[in-house]
Amino acid sequence: MFFKSVEHVMEMLESANYIASREIATVIFIAISTDKPVLVEGPAGVGKTELAKALSKCMNRQLIRLQCYEGLDEAKALYEWEYAKQLLYTQMVKDRINIVISNTTSLSDAVDKIAAQEDAFFSERFIQPRPLLQAISSPYPVVLLIDEVDKSDPEFEAFLLELLSDFQVTIPELGTRKPTTIPFVFLTSNNYRDMSDALKRRCIHLYIDYPTPQREKEIVQRKIPNINEILLDQIITSINKIRDMDLKKNPCVSESIDWARALIALGVSELNEAHIRETLNVICKYQSDHQTVNHNLNKILE
Repeated sequence: MFFKSVEHVMEMLESANYIASREIATVIFIAISTDKPVLVEGPAGVGKTELAKALSKCMNRQLIRLQCYEGLDEAKALYEWEYAKQLLYTQMVKDRINIVISNTTSLSDAVDKIAAQEDAFFSERFIQPRPLLQAISSPYPVVLLIDEVDKSDPEFEAFLLELLSDFQVTIPELGTRKPTTIPFVFLTSNNYRDMSDALKRRCIHLYIDYPTPQREKEIVQRKIPNINEILLDQIITSINKIRDMDLKKNPCVSESIDWARALIALGVSELNEAHIRETLNVICKYQSDHQTVNHNLNKILE
């Protein structure tokens, strides 16, 4: 077992520059101890993907990432045949093909002779592994990040069920691939759509919400060690007031960090109304949100 305790998980994640709550550390400890995938849900930008990266770093495992999107199918996620390479090899061995079919007396016989050689062209040398096959084929344990799985189609989600149950995949031309090692599977979702009960049943569920002000302060301070204490307190207080507004997209932790860096770049040591107005574009991603925050500046400045 890699981690000795929940406290050890927290210490190792902190060494990888990720400040985890006890709840997060407990889920990770249980998942790794029981070889269960983790499905992490929550608003965009709260550190779901960063958690997978931090785990990869502190466990000294390669991170293999599959970015999901609408229309993603198993071929793009598993493997692709390098048809151009196959065609090139075919041209190069054309003379050998003529020798193979030289003694045939009919088209049917020639086709049978060529078919007998098809293993030479549907072999490992012509296959291009994609993230899922890479994770299963790796001789060393890896962290497999299936990012934003909620953006994939339900059909692809159903395909994932076999992988998460047996950690094996079938390639029609080559047969069933069983894993050399079991990858630690980490799925993230921004709640673009609800995931199926079947998928959730196979995973340990973790919801990461916006952090408490104190934890967010620790995170920003970890990312920007030289930040002024007064400015940091004002940023965290302001961000939390903005999140209480009726916005299309609330500013996330990464935007708190971006805002802090922007203010430092401008030489700001203490927030005022002008500084907030001038830098709203860093934290507001929609014009309607920009207008809402601008209209409620007095609440932020209280």
